[in-house]
Amino acid sequence: MSLRNTLATADGKRRYVRRLFATIADRYDLMTVVLSYGLDRRWKRRLIDRAAIGPADRVLDLACGTGDLLVAAAERARSAVGVDITHRMLQLARERVNRGEGAAPHFVVADMLALPFGAPRFTMVSTGYGLRNVPDLRAALSEIERVLLPGGRFVSLDFNRPRHPVVRAAYLAYLTVVGAVLGFILHGDPDTYRYIPESIRLYPGAEGVKRLMEEAGLVDVQILPVLGGLMAIHTAMKPGAGVPFTRTGHRDTEPQSC
Repeated sequence: MSLRNTLATADGKRRYVRRLFATIADRYDLMTVVLSYGLDRRWKRRLIDRAAIGPADRVLDLACGTGDLLVAAAERARSAVGVDITHRMLQLARERVNRGEGAAPHFVVADMLALPFGAPRFTMVSTGYGLRNVPDLRAALSEIERVLLPGGRFVSLDFNRPRHPVVRAAYLAYLTVVGAVLGFILHGDPDTYRYIPESIRLYPGAEGVKRLMEEAGLVDVQILPVLGGLMAIHTAMKPGAGVPFTRTGHRDTEPQSC
């Protein structure tokens, strides 16, 4: 079965993603730096700043990987929990934990589609490159809405799927070629990172994700284009009184779209 056909089914994607991230965990940070020309951490700092995390926040970071978003959130929040389905990712995250001014984060091995929290308890949920990798995006967004307290915020950074066919083709070709080189150098297999462009082909894109967030019950959904719209930051809220996304206390007056 081709990779595209495997990713087209929820069960196939679930099994493939679990195997893939267990394989690439120790090279994950290097891979993201190379594919983003070193801009990945800047984008994540932008996400954290936009979230306006404060000392009263209880943060849940989903698909936390090696923990860069989680550690940054934990330095500002009352508490922080990192969830990932790959045990090795959480081992690497523990190694990089900065026990500075913020509370030390907790780590949980779990699936984004079945979060082990029985009632709403978080004021902030974040994820970096998490939504694109879930086998059922609607179910993941429903879980995120479920565990957020009223007024809680959700922020996400991920690849976008450009609308223009020429831009999209060039973007996917770049990821395919560079991913093949990285796969060969780091793992001896040029197909290792072929998943990235294939997953983008099946992804609904920033506007599609916005619609699914709204269908899940989230409100005030906004898109912040990154890297000319090749990447996107989403912000949203669960209905209720909450903390605004900007540190000044004022939301962006004009929502942006990719």
